[in-house]
Amino acid sequence: MCKGLSSLPSSCLEKAKEMRVKFSHLAETHHKHKVQDGKAFQDLETLLNNKSALQAFRGFLRSEFSEENLKFWLACEEYRVSPSKTKASSIYSQFINPDAPQEVNLDAETREALLNLMDSLCADTFNKAQQGIYSLMAKDSFPRFLRSAHCMETIRAF
Repeated sequence: MCKGLSSLPSSCLEKAKEMRVKFSHLAETHHKHKVQDGKAFQDLETLLNNKSALQAFRGFLRSEFSEENLKFWLACEEYRVSPSKTKASSIYSQFINPDAPQEVNLDAETREALLNLMDSLCADTFNKAQQGIYSLMAKDSFPRFLRSAHCMETIRAF
């Protein structure tokens, strides 16, 4: 019959208390990381600033053959940090030019404004276009991603 904890040697009780403290600390740490990683999916901005979440989002877009908006947004971020005529030309020819291999969906007015700005470049040359593409991703791609199996698998992996 069980006599309770009082029948155990005190050394066993001390060891059990130490293990309980260690396990509760590990569980708490794991829970904090899960909560932080889960927050990576609360909005598009947070996702874009989380390396793992961004990688999952990119994989989802690639699976839908619609990665060009994210690539454009990332190229604009890189350009803003270190603008150069070479980078600007590359962004224009890859994403904005009507015959671009990864043409993004910009309205004619924004496209025309960018063409005119290509001679007088600055760090915020692509801001309006980047904001437009960000809005498209926030309203279309991101909600689809959140409902996808891709997202669910990533959240489970966290």
